[in-house]
Amino acid sequence: MNWTRPQRAILDLPSGSRAFVTGPAGSGKTTATTQHLLDLLSSGVPGASILLLVPQRTLASSYQAALRTPGAAAGGQVDILTLGGLARRMVDLFWPLIAHDAGFAHPVLPPTFLTLETAQYYMAHLVRPYLDQGFFESVSIDRNRLYSQLLDNLNKAAIVGFPHTEIGERLKSAWSGESSHLRVYDDVQTCASEFRRYCLENNLLDFSLQVELFRERLWPSLLCRAYLQNTYRHLIVDNLEEDTPVTHDILSEWLPEFDSALMIYDEDAGYRSYLGADPSSGLGLRDLCTDEISFTEPLVIPPTLEGLGARLGQVLDQVQTLPPGLPDGLEALDYPPEPIRFFPQMLDWVVDRVAQLIDEGVPPGEIAILAPVLPDALRFSLTNRLDERGIPYRSHRPSRALSDEPAARCLLSLAELAHPQWNRSPSKVEITYALLQTIAGLDLTRAHLLTEICCRMREGRLVLEPFGRLRPDAQSRITFSIGERYEMLRSWIEAYVADPEAELDYFFSRLFGEVLSQPGFGFHSDLDAGQVAANLVESAQKFRWAIETRAEPMGQSLGQEYIEMVRDGVIAAQYMGNWQPPAADAVFIAPAYTFLMNNRAVDHQFWLDASSNAWFERLYQPLTHPYVLSRAWTPGRIWTAADEFEANRAVLYRLILGLLRRCRVGVHLGLSDLNEGGYEQRGLLLKAFYQVQLAAGKDQANG
Repeated sequence: MNWTRPQRAILDLPSGSRAFVTGPAGSGKTTATTQHLLDLLSSGVPGASILLLVPQRTLASSYQAALRTPGAAAGGQVDILTLGGLARRMVDLFWPLIAHDAGFAHPVLPPTFLTLETAQYYMAHLVRPYLDQGFFESVSIDRNRLYSQLLDNLNKAAIVGFPHTEIGERLKSAWSGESSHLRVYDDVQTCASEFRRYCLENNLLDFSLQVELFRERLWPSLLCRAYLQNTYRHLIVDNLEEDTPVTHDILSEWLPEFDSALMIYDEDAGYRSYLGADPSSGLGLRDLCTDEISFTEPLVIPPTLEGLGARLGQVLDQVQTLPPGLPDGLEALDYPPEPIRFFPQMLDWVVDRVAQLIDEGVPPGEIAILAPVLPDALRFSLTNRLDERGIPYRSHRPSRALSDEPAARCLLSLAELAHPQWNRSPSKVEITYALLQTIAGLDLTRAHLLTEICCRMREGRLVLEPFGRLRPDAQSRITFSIGERYEMLRSWIEAYVADPEAELDYFFSRLFGEVLSQPGFGFHSDLDAGQVAANLVESAQKFRWAIETRAEPMGQSLGQEYIEMVRDGVIAAQYMGNWQPPAADAVFIAPAYTFLMNNRAVDHQFWLDASSNAWFERLYQPLTHPYVLSRAWTPGRIWTAADEFEANRAVLYRLILGLLRRCRVGVHLGLSDLNEGGYEQRGLLLKAFYQVQLAAGKDQANG
């Protein structure tokens, strides 16, 4: 392989060096670091003595792929961890030493580690009585978002390094709106403190408590510190700019103890700032390193897109001066030749251009369709058009609730049918769509007819009647092939009901494996549906592990509690299977930030609804604030509209630059006068492109 000079500098690092590597995304830093890791292993360094630290597990995919190469790793497995993963390991290992002093009510019993989903479950259990008392009555927000924002506040306190008891006061001190909203922050503090009290009483450890225990009790411990220093002798940290202040604090103390260290920092990044990423504190670790390697030449982005990014940065007041001779990049920009009035017409143009690129020889896997947010209606409209053209695709929306996935709703409805003891029958509409998802070849009209005829109330619950009881004319309309598949599903459910209730994750796994994944059923060739089913099985399993040890009963089976939790719209945890590279060559559809955190480049990017304010504006978060709860913010300072505008502008520039640096050929802008709601929008992203075009026109006129 032909290595660049900075890459060769990484590979030639002397023994015992601690190097800090900076450069833009797509300049070859991770590629060289992966080879550095393999060189360490081939030189005889035991894999178990190497710690690879990343801010998010998905960012380690290239390292995991390299380590799976036959013969790559010897002497134990390389530990690839996040701060949360490291904290959990240490808390689990040293639990008997810290449980009593940390205030847990049952220090002799083992802890229960909570996922994002199970943490939301317990938060909902505690907050519902407060909601009945009038808490948060002035806030209009879905309950699942309310629970997740309360947990986010606790997480921010832990990863930034301030007591969770200061959450409400910090938020109140920065508020500049109506004074009536201050009560909401009092409610936030009450719920956060109550959740922490409940966790201590029941040996429950959410992410925030795991990090807090590690930071305050284990890291200062000589025993824990000696264990970590003896275990890990070599350190690799990638995407340092996406990590948290507490991670940087720990690394600053730990760094001198390693035999070697390599720290990778992406310039102009920090996309996870809403999750607590702090690029400035990460950059401070540079002073503790013995070597510094700078990458300047991008290997992915062409000069045209590099010039476009620089000019957009100048328009957004993020770039002061432009290098001489830098192209304006407009030739790499594609948009409709004529103004498009309506949103559906914009989607038609996008799909037409995708089809044209594929006809010209561009592999579907080299095309990404990106949006600031990807709601159900937009995804359906887009994928329906792609299906009509026979274009393969896959989509990924990691923050989407499990109950929003059609495949998950299908499985939930079938689970309710198979558990009459829950007294929770699905509606006929839900059964119709479950059959539509389940039986291949079934259309909506026949699914509705099948439900109306075969779905009957019996002993106060809905049951599925045998297909053979239908009149011959109805059987002919539905067709006997559909009836045969329906009867297989119905018989399977009937047989399951006759047996004792199984664990819900076991039920989902059996239903998928024995029926839904078989030929003739809807999940057989639908990889996305199969992934959702796998996520649901994992989610139900982890819920059972976390809840079956609870201190107080909730009065119903674990399966019923799980169904109710998911139906309430709990935000899904991170499932690694969703982030794996696709086996098939397919167009990638995702929110823009999800694409960035996949950390892969494509030839062509389509930016949907480029005139939308969603590219620029921060999501509505009335119960938390990523900037006020950051370490960079001075407590007591008021957050103003000017602060909001400047922060959003800086975030937009980082987003634009991150996308462009992961694009090899060109960007295609999806533009329409009206958004999908029928309203006109002229967002900052569109205005920035207009200003670049105007400036380029003036330069040509002057030239």
